[in-house]
Amino acid sequence: MAQYSNGSSSVHQGESSCLSHSVSVPPLIISYNDRIRPLLDAVDKLRHLMIMREGIQLPTIVVVGDQSSGKSSVLESLAGISLPRGQGICTRVPLIMRLQNHPDPEPELVLEYNGKKIHTDESFIAEDICTATEEIAGSGKGISKAPLTLIVKKNGVPDLTMVDLPGITRVPVKDQPEDIYDQIKDIIMEHIKPEESIILNVLSATVDFPTCESIRMSQSVDKTGMRTLAVVTKSDKAPEGLHEKVTTDDVSIGLGYVCVRNRIGNETYEEARVAEAKLFSTHPLLSKIDKSVVGIPVLAQKLVQIQAGSIARCMPEVIKQINEKLATNIAELNKMPKKLSTVAEAMTTFMQIIGQAKESLRKILLRGEYDEFPNDEKMHSTARMVEMINQFSNELHKCIGTDDTANFLIEEIKVLEESRGIGLPNFLPRAAFLSILQRKVNLISNLPVEFVMKVWDYIQVIVLAVLMHHSEHYPQLQQPIRRAGKSVVERMKDRSISWITEVVEMEKLTDYTCDAAYTTEWNKLMTQQQTFLNQVLVSDYRPATVFLEGFGKIEVGNLWEHPDVLQQAFDLKMRMTAYWKIVLRRMVDSTALYLQYGVQNLVNKEIEKETIGELMSPSGGGIERLLEESPSLSVKREKLKKSIKLLKESKDIVGSIVDSVSVSYSDQ
Repeated sequence: MAQYSNGSSSVHQGESSCLSHSVSVPPLIISYNDRIRPLLDAVDKLRHLMIMREGIQLPTIVVVGDQSSGKSSVLESLAGISLPRGQGICTRVPLIMRLQNHPDPEPELVLEYNGKKIHTDESFIAEDICTATEEIAGSGKGISKAPLTLIVKKNGVPDLTMVDLPGITRVPVKDQPEDIYDQIKDIIMEHIKPEESIILNVLSATVDFPTCESIRMSQSVDKTGMRTLAVVTKSDKAPEGLHEKVTTDDVSIGLGYVCVRNRIGNETYEEARVAEAKLFSTHPLLSKIDKSVVGIPVLAQKLVQIQAGSIARCMPEVIKQINEKLATNIAELNKMPKKLSTVAEAMTTFMQIIGQAKESLRKILLRGEYDEFPNDEKMHSTARMVEMINQFSNELHKCIGTDDTANFLIEEIKVLEESRGIGLPNFLPRAAFLSILQRKVNLISNLPVEFVMKVWDYIQVIVLAVLMHHSEHYPQLQQPIRRAGKSVVERMKDRSISWITEVVEMEKLTDYTCDAAYTTEWNKLMTQQQTFLNQVLVSDYRPATVFLEGFGKIEVGNLWEHPDVLQQAFDLKMRMTAYWKIVLRRMVDSTALYLQYGVQNLVNKEIEKETIGELMSPSGGGIERLLEESPSLSVKREKLKKSIKLLKESKDIVGSIVDSVSVSYSDQ
């Protein structure tokens, strides 16, 4: 197989004649499982499609390290090419390196970024990477999250895809932003946080591992270290204690360590590997390190194996997520309203919206069905209406000034005395009864009006919620529909207020009922009259309180001072008590029935008539408004279409790869 004979031609052309070519070095990867290559290609294609934007994470080897840790040297040794070097941050954008073992002796290098595909060669690759980086991140020393892809097809390289991230630096240098550390950290965390990511943590042998910022970052997302592999560079610079560092593992590197030697000066990649092998074989300290964890070839083999396992483990879930996301997006696109092109289509759609809204309102306001809003109790209208009616009834009965036990018979005595005239003494004057009745009705007169207003305000909330729900896909309709909903409910409310005001006035006008319950109740109460009179007028001991059934304990005070009218006052009180129950019950019942009747008219007649009238009015804009799709809806539709297209392409990619892998298994 072809060797890395041209690996350093772009930087050492002048000295190549002076270097020894007699050393034969085997390629980094001697053999590779053909079943994994298609899967890696599939992952690379999915990454190129930006499938991660759909929330689907791919198995990825992410290369991180502190600045000057030797990241570039490691990647150069794996790829056999020269990467940009210099002071400060060399890698300013995520560099996706796709290494592919290639049978052709002539290497093929391609850069992909910003929709471009640039072919280059080993002589110009470093310069072209710098040019691409400047186009992505600017000419200064800032960084960017936008990726740059480098495809390296070369004989003997390992089949790997890695994402090289900017080196971590805490102190900004000239032309770097003040928050450079935070920017770099955000990029690194975004890439290493997904569980699918394998972290290749590059550490310099010259530093204490626990103090490395890259170790702290990787530990924050991979506490057990089970997806972290450490490569220790500059082993020849700090051999003392390195064996203990990689064997004691104070920083929990679950996938283990690999120690390497960086290429020095004008060495070719072949010479560097020979020198590396000799170093770890002959050095008195480094030779103690197990040979299974030293050298670039070992690192390449480990990465290939880890990558293969990660892809095999993650691909079923990736395929599942692609299928689920595709199905969800297709269903969401199908739910969206179709784009209308004719007035006939618009009119049909409008009538469907009104018809659906009316049916929902029938279910919510009339039939008490709430399956469309099971978790929103506000929309359980019939139950809420009953609660409001019960509250209205309680407020009527508890209204201040209508309590039958307070100042017992005082008002009746006063009214009777002021209503006296020439005539027989044992007749109750009707004027006295009407005077008390009118006062009691006046005390409660505001409650029915407030109740009616409260109910219609609640109904307006329901109506508008339903109308907005059924027209949500047509925002251009919502303004006139909302106006129509408010207008029709306000009109129904005004009508109800006028009606309830008349009801209150009728109750003040006269006293009437054909309900036999009035007579029954009055007779029942009057059975206590004689006992009451005896206790108040005849008894030698005048009690301060007396118990009356239907009233409880009442204070009788100085009632004994009014013997002439006390009997009539008691009779008047009992008549009013019995009749007042009729008045309140009648007011509650008739109000409830009237409101139910009004709601039915609203749903079955008024709402449709009002919405059609509003839409056709000059301010409504006409039915043609439906032909104008809103920008937000249009953007959503296009976004879904693009997502579905991407996911279908992704599905085809993984589908064909799975099929090919299945065939290769069956052929064995």
